[in-house]
Amino acid sequence: MSLVQANHRISLKNILFLTDFSEPSAAALPFATMIARAYGAKVTALHALLPSVYEYMAAESQPIVRDDQEDLAKSEMDRVEAALAGVPRETIIERGLNVWEVLSRILSEREIDLIALGTHGRTGLKKALLGSAAEEVFRRTSVPVLTIGPGVQSGAHNGGRLHCVLFASALDAVSTAAVPYAISLAQENQSRLVLLHVLPAPKPGKQPKPGVLSVAEAAHQLEELVPKDADLWCRLVPEVQHGEPGAQILAMADRCGADLIVLGVHGLDTAAALATRVERATAYNVVAHAPCPVLTVRG
Repeated sequence: MSLVQANHRISLKNILFLTDFSEPSAAALPFATMIARAYGAKVTALHALLPSVYEYMAAESQPIVRDDQEDLAKSEMDRVEAALAGVPRETIIERGLNVWEVLSRILSEREIDLIALGTHGRTGLKKALLGSAAEEVFRRTSVPVLTIGPGVQSGAHNGGRLHCVLFASALDAVSTAAVPYAISLAQENQSRLVLLHVLPAPKPGKQPKPGVLSVAEAAHQLEELVPKDADLWCRLVPEVQHGEPGAQILAMADRCGADLIVLGVHGLDTAAALATRVERATAYNVVAHAPCPVLTVRG
């Protein structure tokens, strides 16, 4: 793995806040605002206006239904814009057949650096924001996604600062792609940066499989991920645990009081389909149960 350069700082200029005007979306807004203020970024609030079932019931009522739908969306978006006071902002309401159609169009037109969204329910993203739409966003976009799940308590943004960032690394190239985000966010907030690697649980009476790192080797590789001068800005805490990755990430988040979890995830072009499914299941589990927001970065 290559060492991240000390001057490799991320630049977040444009944050897209995807909202369906629900309580989970409202819970995500302070986090998008917090990061926008830290990086001097602009927030674009996007609402996808989808066809209503009433539009198909009677053709003559379609204009009225559409007008009412638009009026309601504009009223809700006014509240979102008021909550964004103090940061550069833009609001967009666009019609489309589904959320991904609208979002992908905006992503192709704008240079978006981060997507922020909130999710419903603890059953994973497939039953999250706007039905299956969040699962599609999470799976298909190449842009980093900040997801605020149902386990995040209201007001958990700590008055606009992160005190502890947890970076969970598989010690591979995919995880390394997320390192600059974890470092930069910890540095911006002068917070602790906890570096976690989860090893397979040892089996009694059996030797570890070839290639499995020892605790000392894993801890050393974690420390090597971060430039030596980065700890002048943030406190580094390497941690190595044994067990199932998702469960250990959540347990560590509780123990260290994490305000943010950062994960590297495979991109869409990976050939390791099985590994991607396992990894995605871990990411879903973490997002659905984490006590803090989760930032996923494509490697």
